[in-house]
Amino acid sequence: MRQTNVALLYEAQRERLALTHVSGQLDRTISVTEDRIWPADLIGHLNLVHPARLQVLGAAELAWAQRQSREKVGHHVTEIINARPPAIIVADKCEIPPILRTICENADIALFTTPHPAASVIDQLRLYLSRELAEKISLHGVFMDVLGLGVFITGNSGAGKSELALELISRGHGLVADDIVEFSRIAPTVLEGRCPEMLKDFIEVRGLGILNIRTIFGETACRRKMRLRLVVHLERRLPGQTDPSRLPMHRETQEVLGVPIIRAILPVAAGRNIAVLLEAAVRSTILQLRGIDSTQEFIDRQQRMLEGEPDRN
Repeated sequence: MRQTNVALLYEAQRERLALTHVSGQLDRTISVTEDRIWPADLIGHLNLVHPARLQVLGAAELAWAQRQSREKVGHHVTEIINARPPAIIVADKCEIPPILRTICENADIALFTTPHPAASVIDQLRLYLSRELAEKISLHGVFMDVLGLGVFITGNSGAGKSELALELISRGHGLVADDIVEFSRIAPTVLEGRCPEMLKDFIEVRGLGILNIRTIFGETACRRKMRLRLVVHLERRLPGQTDPSRLPMHRETQEVLGVPIIRAILPVAAGRNIAVLLEAAVRSTILQLRGIDSTQEFIDRQQRMLEGEPDRN
């Protein structure tokens, strides 16, 4: 079970959202208890259907409450409080209704105020919870920003991952992480990769030791995070080992935290410029993401020639 608590959320967002703690304990847990629930679902506008989530009240909710009887409002608020939400936030610079303050104090539910618009508060906290409570995994490899695409370079020890990363950095691309990469599933089909704090900006290259990339190449050589879009596997061919298909009919993928990621295998051999090949793989992937498949285009052209049709190009 992935979880955080109200105190951590308050400390992380207090300045950004100008949160003021009015009353209630901050030790309540905020957790994802079911696979079908995403962290972003744990916060929203005042809602009786989801009373156990973190509730945000804005001007619209308070205006509605003013049009209702005190008994009706008290009944709805009591229902929500009985579900023990982690906290209640009153936004839009609104004054806290006395009945809400009293009920929260009696139930020891954390109550906050903020001058920010309710929709903005919800968006910011959903973003925070999506990252804080995301599924996470640490994988061995090098994570790079190549032409704006997040590329995870994998391979056995000695395959040349760090040397390739160094070559790519010298060509103007950016390093996210070397050796260990922390991936988080921040949305159903979105994976975000970051570097562990201990390893940030560093890369280990055989024969040179540990290098500080930011110091050597400058600020633009490092990235804080990237979305994973391509896995490139470096593979040293053994004598007698079968070569990969030269004309693959199906795009290969690799699952990371349940998300299929496009995967390319680059055979490593003396004399091959792996950096150029990887850049070409990235450009090809960008075209595929735009719906342009070079392999299928070639197959279609060959088919037209066999059928005696003129080449459209």
